[in-house]
Amino acid sequence: MLKESMYAAFEKNNNISSEYMERYGVKRGLRNSDGTGVMAGITNICNVHGYVVDDGEKQPAEGRLIFRGYSINDLIERVMSQDRFGYEEIVFLLLSGRLPDKDELYEFSTILSENRALPGTFFEDMILKAPSRDIMNKMARSILALYSFDPVPESGTAEHEVDTAISLIAKIPVIMICAYEAKKRFYCGETMILHPLIKGQSTSENILSTLRADRKFTHDEAKLLDLMLMLHAEHGGGNNSSFSCRVLTSSGTDPYSAYAAAVGSLKGPRHGGANHKVLEMQEFIKANVRNWDDDKELSAYLRKILKKEAGDGSGLIYGMGHAVYTLSDPRAVILKKYAGKMAKGTEFEKEFHLLESIERLTPEVFREVRHSDKAMCANIDMYSGFVYKMLGIPQELFTPLFAVSRMAGWCAHRFEEINSGKRIIRPAYKSISKEKEYIDLEEREL
Repeated sequence: MLKESMYAAFEKNNNISSEYMERYGVKRGLRNSDGTGVMAGITNICNVHGYVVDDGEKQPAEGRLIFRGYSINDLIERVMSQDRFGYEEIVFLLLSGRLPDKDELYEFSTILSENRALPGTFFEDMILKAPSRDIMNKMARSILALYSFDPVPESGTAEHEVDTAISLIAKIPVIMICAYEAKKRFYCGETMILHPLIKGQSTSENILSTLRADRKFTHDEAKLLDLMLMLHAEHGGGNNSSFSCRVLTSSGTDPYSAYAAAVGSLKGPRHGGANHKVLEMQEFIKANVRNWDDDKELSAYLRKILKKEAGDGSGLIYGMGHAVYTLSDPRAVILKKYAGKMAKGTEFEKEFHLLESIERLTPEVFREVRHSDKAMCANIDMYSGFVYKMLGIPQELFTPLFAVSRMAGWCAHRFEEINSGKRIIRPAYKSISKEKEYIDLEEREL
């Protein structure tokens, strides 16, 4: 009975009416009434541009993503045109604030390669002896565990912060693969395969060569995964995981605690798991729409999804809409281009065209059902899960790969918070509880 009463109290005593939010002008989610974010800080790392404010009104605009002053479009176009891997260059840019020259990029890539190996018996003691059903959970725990292998984890010097960031950026893909293999062994009854690391490989090559049993992959596959890493590397200080990293950093805590918190944030389905939901939605559509090329039939099913009559019942068309982007998400535009090239002439081409149709038809269906003229575009999740599927990457690794890439952005935000924040982040909460008289133990009644 005691536990049952505590279970009931979980909702009863923790549910605050939205009426109070309006009365006291509380901006839930640190959002303004028009959906824009509350200004909480200044950053020189990344600009996520999706709208303009004209005469106090939010106006839609084409999306732009800028890393340290450089457009993501330009960064990726140059890398792709030169047929080389770009994630390492993006990492250097985010951490150092400038683009490396050729020799610096080679040296930095070598440093990352040399830092990938996990310490001593780390795999056996920290991963294999305590496997997890959830890869993100194991990644966060492993980052915290690395604290114990650092002789000066609370150092706080510039040298220690940079060295720790490089070490974690290099090791997190290896931790991900090891956690996945341990999960396969203990929870799926499958064979665990651990390959030795190959020095000199790019981050994307390293992931594919350690993930695949035969270690084989094509150059184009590695380049497509590299593209995914570049697109996910950073997205401003206001996203939940980067902000979580900044909040913990502002308290003066160690880097391992701050980065583990960011992983924990990204693990949440409202943040890092949307690509799973796009694939799930796609399966609902494939099962219930007979002719994927029939716009009328597809639109009719999309209406049912919005009316909560189909799909997962959420009323959401996953992969559409974004908190900042309005007319376009530059990451989705870029990814769609290269995903289409990879899918052409393969068994995935038909599914790619289905996603294109969903992207094209949803805005009009949304206007009809919701009676809203809100600008809506496809976000990167519309195509990211599809790309991972083409690369043969299991769904359990979709969000962990997001974390692998975003570690670079989290490190950059920690650097900036340490040097510019200076104050602990502490927003206010209005208390609406009433004072009560203490009741003696013998006189208390349920």
